[in-house]
Amino acid sequence: MNPTIVRDPLWKNVRLDDTARRLVDSPTFQRLRYVRQLGLAHLVYPGATHTRFEHALGTYHLARLSLDLLHERDALREVDPSEVAIVRAAALLHDIGHYPFSHALEEIGAPDHEEVARPLITTGPLAEILRGALGPEAPTRIVALIRGESLSPLQGLISGSLDLDKLDYLRRDAFMCGVPYGEIDVDRLLNALAVVRDPDTRALTIGVAEKALSALESLLFAKYQMYRNVYWHHTVRSATALYKRVVSDAIERGALRAEELAGYGDEGLLSELRRRAPSALLDALVARRLHKRAIQCPAAELAPGAGEWIASDRALVVEVENRLARELAVPPGTILLDYPAKTQMLGLDLPVVRRNGDVVRLTAAGLEGAIHLPALSQQLYSSARWLRVFVAEDVTLPRHAVSRLAEMDASDVRARLREERGLL
Repeated sequence: MNPTIVRDPLWKNVRLDDTARRLVDSPTFQRLRYVRQLGLAHLVYPGATHTRFEHALGTYHLARLSLDLLHERDALREVDPSEVAIVRAAALLHDIGHYPFSHALEEIGAPDHEEVARPLITTGPLAEILRGALGPEAPTRIVALIRGESLSPLQGLISGSLDLDKLDYLRRDAFMCGVPYGEIDVDRLLNALAVVRDPDTRALTIGVAEKALSALESLLFAKYQMYRNVYWHHTVRSATALYKRVVSDAIERGALRAEELAGYGDEGLLSELRRRAPSALLDALVARRLHKRAIQCPAAELAPGAGEWIASDRALVVEVENRLARELAVPPGTILLDYPAKTQMLGLDLPVVRRNGDVVRLTAAGLEGAIHLPALSQQLYSSARWLRVFVAEDVTLPRHAVSRLAEMDASDVRARLREERGLL
């Protein structure tokens, strides 16, 4: 059967083989048409309405392209031929478990989207297609790739320092937002991919030629710029904080169950929230009446580990927000705390093929002849990540008190709440 051609604004023609076309036509995959890639970023960048659907197609396209390039160079000669089709399917399905509005719901404690993907791939229509086309173990092998747990030599194409997911989303997000930050030399990186023996374990794995280190550096800077200017833009984070509060309140009230969330698209979830859990906060989100910055501080100016409970302990954050609102005599939800979930700006663990043929590992120790990517990555990360307090009204918050609160251990914060001691 001739391949199906899908026209993509970024990569132009995306060719789907018969298995990919059947997966794309499934109801499970079609839901991704209604899940925006960048969550609420369209409230700042109106063009950011692209979805997980086209991102998945783009990642699949890059998988086909990179595998073809490796095959042309005879780099797959020691790889089980069945891995190629499995990797293509994993690239297509890597975001199948994504929640509405991107990663925000993972920040309130919902299971990560890779775990949500497991039953969607191993049972139901996707599993039937995969087993029929790629073998009885195909769903399990694909889940392992998506979760970064596979022993496949090609694991690094799906989850790793230089996975194809990053190459698509950085280019696509920058293009759709209309910003110049996501320029990555994708051709250079794909043409520099290699299948090599790990210098430590001697297992086959994905590596990169030394000549592409400058392109790898461009990937680091692109990711930093996109986090600083798009993903963690203060207004995007305000909208995200408001959305998280709306959903967590609905779950707390019993109006919505956490296990339902991954079944919706963006607008579907908003519609269900309007029906089951109407609130002033939800109305404000829909009307783009967003909370304003009252206090903000970059991670670089905080003590190590400070504020991490704001990023990781959703129940405690809501309790603190409510207590602060009570102390300032304003309605619950008027004050929102935000500290983006901790992420690696560019996790590096990648074999590099030197010009003389030697294979060495690029890790946190850096690599001679390249800028010190790991150290620079941490510096960029600390300057992009900001602790913020958003308010819906003209509320005066003492900055020193908020800084002191952020630098407390979670156990100390709980003690103050339990003992009814003031937070400000």
